[in-house]
Amino acid sequence: MNMVKANAVVGQSGGPTAVINATLAGVIRGALEKDSPIAMLYGMKNGVEGLLEERLVDLTARFADPAEIEKLEHTPAAALGSCRKKLPKPGENDAVYEKLLAVFKKYNIRYFFYIGGNDSMDTVDKLSAYTKAHAYDMCILGVPKTIDNDLVVTDHTPGYGSAAKYIAVTMQEILRDCAVYTVPAVTIVEIMGRNAGWLTAAAGLGMAVGLPVPDLIYLPERAFDKDAFFAAVRAALQKHPNVVIAISEGIRFADGTYVCDGFGVASADVFGHKQLSGAGKALEYAVKREIGCKVRSVELNISQRCGAHIASATDLAESVAVGRAAVKAAAEGVSREMMILVRDSTSPYLFHVEHHGISDIANKEKVVPDAFINETGDHITAACAAYLLPLIAGEAYPAYQNGLPSFVIL
Repeated sequence: MNMVKANAVVGQSGGPTAVINATLAGVIRGALEKDSPIAMLYGMKNGVEGLLEERLVDLTARFADPAEIEKLEHTPAAALGSCRKKLPKPGENDAVYEKLLAVFKKYNIRYFFYIGGNDSMDTVDKLSAYTKAHAYDMCILGVPKTIDNDLVVTDHTPGYGSAAKYIAVTMQEILRDCAVYTVPAVTIVEIMGRNAGWLTAAAGLGMAVGLPVPDLIYLPERAFDKDAFFAAVRAALQKHPNVVIAISEGIRFADGTYVCDGFGVASADVFGHKQLSGAGKALEYAVKREIGCKVRSVELNISQRCGAHIASATDLAESVAVGRAAVKAAAEGVSREMMILVRDSTSPYLFHVEHHGISDIANKEKVVPDAFINETGDHITAACAAYLLPLIAGEAYPAYQNGLPSFVIL
């Protein structure tokens, strides 16, 4: 693309995170720099859904005050709003793309930044293919975000570190709470994760620093064996009366059946993903029936992705960095790629930002590797904990007023 001074649009899509707005702040910071090719930065309300309806906000004017940008960095959820709109394949319903192209031309938009996870990168890939085929000179960049940490190529994904920190800290608190009684009891903690167990793996991060960890950790990367599960629970109860288990919501049996089936919902979203809920409750009933001890289940739910009060400073810094780097890449003519984090060193932890072709990333999924799961498939390894530990480092507290956090509202 021949670089010209033109307008840009940025949007957020998919599930929010505690630091998705830090990435938005990074894009804003990059757009406001003196050598930026961006004349005006628009924000699309509710992703491409809002873009199609021309629901745009002038972010250049809204964040002229640097203090507001800093506040945005510490604001959880998607300040611009989100969507889960699935674009059709180019050629199937080009009316949608024709409308998007008309909006780009109307507002002189030549730079497009989309902050999101797997499904958002699918949107970036399809839009890239359409604009290329129709010779519209435009820089289109995916900016990664997902607590699931399942985007390929990138070392990890902005948003994951803060969710992992929330889970790791919450598990430490649950472990201590459960340890106060002598009555045999089992506590099952259900953690988000459909096909990838990265979030649940964070439950065992305490092992990297000599702290207590759950007795058992089950990830969707391994088939769930109920007989082995009951045997492991009984063995744990022989060691101490307070057994704590962490499980991914997406754990399933060898035949592919979800453990939650019969207890959760059986619907699917627009991308065909099964809506999961109830794996913890299903196992609660199973343990109560099979073993007969006191048992309870806890579902961490959406608090895993919106806990800005316990965000990782490392995660926040990386989120800003990928947003800012996206603008720099666009200024250099990079298009149809996604920004990625490259780990240079684990100890000390060092990273840098690059970009990679979107077609190699969209609609692919990164799962927890074998080296990070123990041989019996019911816990993580020390290598896993050591690898994840730097991502939760540091605290990034929002500003407080009258005892409550101060957030940006658009």
